Amino acid sequence: MASVRGYFHPKTATGDSSLIPSPPWRYSGDLLTVEYRTDPARVRELLPEPLELAEEDPGAVALIWADWQSCSTSGQELLDPVLSQYKEAFAVVRCSYKGRTYSRCVYIWVDKDFAIARGLHQGYPKKLGSIHQTRPHPYGPAPRIEAGARFGATLAAADRRLAQAVVTLREASATNGFVNGHPMAHHRWLPSVEKGKGLALDELIETGAASFEAGQPWTGDADLELFEAPTEELARLEIREPIAAYYRQVGVVWDGGTLLESGTSEAE
Repeated sequence: MASVRGYFHPKTATGDSSLIPSPPWRYSGDLLTVEYRTDPARVRELLPEPLELAEEDPGAVALIWADWQSCSTSGQELLDPVLSQYKEAFAVVRCSYKGRTYSRCVYIWVDKDFAIARGLHQGYPKKLGSIHQTRPHPYGPAPRIEAGARFGATLAAADRRLAQAVVTLREASATNGFVNGHPMAHHRWLPSVEKGKGLALDELIETGAASFEAGQPWTGDADLELFEAPTEELARLEIREPIAAYYRQVGVVWDGGTLLESGTSEAE
């Protein structure tokens, strides 16, 4: 009897073509975070039952740019950088489930297929996009991580610019913001292949870092703009009040999550 192997599609005799390896997945990244407040009703419309608005600061949003290097346990992808390097930009809000506050990614764009595949597994709503951000460097014209340093970031998808920001660092910070500081509450959805049969996969899950390390966070000010696009809705999270901006280098290990409940959603 022939068998096929691989953690994800495509499954083959060897498993070497699988788009992603099995967890744990390891990440090193530079994060540029801009927090602001929007209309809480715009956050509420993105929270399916049984999730509710966070009790405190329900309109808070974090728009995050990340420049990642990622790999499996072996670390071999780091020596073939096309398999490890990618960029993403994502919008995070906070929500409440059974009285506990969670973070939730409501929009996210990445520039590699393996990152989309991981997102399908983790419940992140990943789409392809074009993401760029200024990289720090200790020499030459690139900014150092210090007071007065300026970082730019852009996000586009389907040939339309969706967001842009310029962040100016002011001082070292005790935190990297508060919106993306909780376990994630995500949904894993997959419609049934049979018409009228609803969802074949319908899970509300909790995920977070299995381990985390990070450098000194810096805070500052941001000039952030959002733009309308025909097939994207990020601009609905309109900017009503700036909160702060942050820069931090991090290392993260992701190794699975916990099922909170299933069967709570309705398929279109």
